Amino acid sequence: MKRVLLLCFLPVAVYAQQQKFEYEFDHERPWVELQAQLPPYPETENLLQFDAGPVSTNLHYVDALSITVGEDGVVRYTLVITSSAGGMNVSYEGIRCQTAEKRTYAYGRNDHTWTRAGRSKWADLETLNQNYAQRALYRYFFCPLGFDMVRDADEAIQALKAGIHPRAVRY
Repeated sequence: MKRVLLLCFLPVAVYAQQQKFEYEFDHERPWVELQAQLPPYPETENLLQFDAGPVSTNLHYVDALSITVGEDGVVRYTLVITSSAGGMNVSYEGIRCQTAEKRTYAYGRNDHTWTRAGRSKWADLETLNQNYAQRALYRYFFCPLGFDMVRDADEAIQALKAGIHPRAVRY
């Protein structure tokens, strides 16, 4: 009797699995962000300079050792910005290529430690006025063509060293 009952429910289970597969195939799963792990504080010898555009007179760098490309579609990196007066800002950030958004996870302190960003939320790169460096990283290094994403840290490092990703277009 148990076998007959089990055989009766088998087609129902197979049908349910097929429906789940078809739903997931036809509908995107909701995006889930991975937990960001803070990298070691950046060292000068690991900084790669990049051009953030003519609007800013600051020098912009990415710490090569901090770059990660997550399975969640986020390129994470440490950004270092220095002014002509010698001031320095250090932040650990992420860029999500699929949505053209950026997020700051932490800020560097003078004692070479991190402090968590108070308001760490995803923000649209195109509507924020002061994100010259992040927009340049998005357009020309990490997310060429706007929707594409580097495959790994090595590809991002090569783009930074070359001054532009080979698939990017300057405009």
